[in-house]
Amino acid sequence: MQRKIALKPITLLLFLLTFMSYGQEGHSEENLLEGSKSDKETEMKEYILHHLKDSYDFGLYSYDTEEGETKHVGFPLPVILWDNGLKVFMSSKFHHGEEVAAVDGSYYKVFHSKIYKVDGPNGTIHLDEHGHATNAKPLDFSITKNVTLIFMVFVILFFMFKQMAQSYKKNNNLPMGIGRILEPIVLYVRDEIAIPNIGEKHYKKYMSYLLTVFFFVWIVNLFGLTPIGMNVTNNIAVTLCLALITYIITTFSGNKNYWAHIFWMPGVPWPMKIILAPIELLGTFIKPFALMIRLYANITAGHIVLMSIIGMMFIFNNWIGSSLSFVLAFVLAILELLVAVLQAYIFTVLSALYFGMAVEEHHDEAH
Repeated sequence: MQRKIALKPITLLLFLLTFMSYGQEGHSEENLLEGSKSDKETEMKEYILHHLKDSYDFGLYSYDTEEGETKHVGFPLPVILWDNGLKVFMSSKFHHGEEVAAVDGSYYKVFHSKIYKVDGPNGTIHLDEHGHATNAKPLDFSITKNVTLIFMVFVILFFMFKQMAQSYKKNNNLPMGIGRILEPIVLYVRDEIAIPNIGEKHYKKYMSYLLTVFFFVWIVNLFGLTPIGMNVTNNIAVTLCLALITYIITTFSGNKNYWAHIFWMPGVPWPMKIILAPIELLGTFIKPFALMIRLYANITAGHIVLMSIIGMMFIFNNWIGSSLSFVLAFVLAILELLVAVLQAYIFTVLSALYFGMAVEEHHDEAH
């Protein structure tokens, strides 16, 4: 007997959370309701760019007091730098990027979500003709907001599957609790993604990675739609690492037939083999590059469009334009829920496809 899940309350809740996230950091809604249209548009662009960036503190929301002072609600995160030695301090020293942090006789300042070294407590960031900072930049190993979410998702995944495994042991291989929710998803990844693309002979050794990357991408995408505003997969460094892991697994899994079809294709005249070999080799790098860009671009574009439509409510500032923007943002928020799982699915399917190509056993004699 199949259970029906009520999606409407969940969808409405996630949309409201997404809408609330618009005012969590930076400037409040009152600032957007004041001033000219051009000022609102400029502030909107600045906020969207700020929302997409990583940060050194965990900001939940901010508000303006009657005195015009902006108050931030959240908590600081550890800053870890290597600058002629290890420098460890909390990001509260930056006061949300407004002040210079003094640490062991050195001074640091945040500029465009990056830490630079300055001359003193009143030091400034020096810019070149292109607007790029020329100050020295220490090696940065800080626990940023995105890194914090990665750790959070790791803990969530660990306890989810630990509870699932324990439920099987306690109930004679029958899932209980969260296991009932996870089992259909795990079986779907196995039966519809892993086995068709990799084959029954080799799929088992890749299941752990495929399940990990599927749930990781799905959960972090959902977190990106919440007020905490942690957008991990719109950070190209994160998608690069995910694609790089897929590339490494594919490369080291490749059998002799896989490499033979790259460097010396059977059944192809040898002059063409010389021409095609570099192209085929380049293709092994293009595949993970496409994985990286596809995930990064889709998630980033979705956030930009959704935040822009929500911002249009403040720019129009009338019941017709604001209402239409609200409805459009609501529909797009529902679509973003589908995009979150769709991007996880696509990344997992393509990874499984690359693994299958690497371990496929060709029978050239039959051809």
